[in-house]
Amino acid sequence: DIIIQSALCYAIESASREEIDSMNILEASQLAMRRAVSKLSVSPDMVLVDGNIARGFCVPTKCVIQDDVLSPSIAAASILATVYRDRLCLKMDEEYPEYNFKKHKGYGTKEHMDAIRTLGPCEHHRRTFLKFLNK
Repeated sequence: DIIIQSALCYAIESASREEIDSMNILEASQLAMRRAVSKLSVSPDMVLVDGNIARGFCVPTKCVIQDDVLSPSIAAASILATVYRDRLCLKMDEEYPEYNFKKHKGYGTKEHMDAIRTLGPCEHHRRTFLKFLNK
């Protein structure tokens, strides 16, 4: 909340389960980042991307490995994304408590995988992520 209150601007975007399944997690992440950049109220001079791939942005980009350590703005973006995901998982846990989203926050923990094996996937599970079920 402090970051949101003090930021010049910010935008949080995501890719849907269907988009991730159809294009893969990397391309869907790139799509979500481009969406966020397009929603900023102030056009950036440059986009810093934590990682080594940046595709299709309408402004210059710079890939920086571990840029959340090197850049306060990227650290803030990482916090915003994490809090957004954690809050989303809390909402999913209210709807599907048997998967315990509030605990694992969507990570593929043993408990999460066991729940999927026992209960089957819910509407929030990516089908491409579930390939482990066929093993």
